[in-house]
Amino acid sequence: MIGTIIGLLSGAIGGNVAGKLMPNSSMGTLWNSVAGIAGGGIGSSILGMLGIGAASAADAVGGGGGMPDIGTLLGMGGSGLVGGGVVMAVIGMIRKAMNKG
Repeated sequence: MIGTIIGLLSGAIGGNVAGKLMPNSSMGTLWNSVAGIAGGGIGSSILGMLGIGAASAADAVGGGGGMPDIGTLLGMGGSGLVGGGVVMAVIGMIRKAMNKG
């Protein structure tokens, strides 16, 4: 649960950072956040399937009964941040390409 929340929040941050770094693809704070939240969830899930990040946090604390260690928390945040930035950038580039035609 905590892993999912961290992944989603860091995804929103990642989406907005990507929007600042790529102003031509930015969709505004709200939509950058929405795309980032989706990307954060996707990024955390993918890394969890690989045994890294949010989904593996339950294993790290014996079934999710306690708080994960700092390394696991940083992994969750990083996966959400990257996933959020990537999804926002891809959606922004697709939106920009569609507006040209």
